Amino acid sequence: MSDEELKQLKEKLEEREHELSYQRRLLHGQIDILRAELVVRLQRTGGQSVLDELDVNRLTEILAGKSPPPE
Repeated sequence: MSDEELKQLKEKLEEREHELSYQRRLLHGQIDILRAELVVRLQRTGGQSVLDELDVNRLTEILAGKSPPPE
C-alpha cells in the first residue's frame, strides 16, 4: 500500500470507530431508560416483578416444543 492508501484506510477506520462509538452511546442511553422504567414499575408493585409469576419449567417445555403454549 502506498502512503496515501494507508492514510485513507486509517481515516476510514477512524470514521467507523466514531460511528460505532455513537451507536454504543445510544444503546447505553436506551438501556438506562429501560432500567429506569423497570425501577418505576417495581416501585409501583411493591417490589414484585412480572418475572416472579413465570413458571420457568413450563416455559422451558414450551420453548423446547414439548408442550403446547397456554391458551
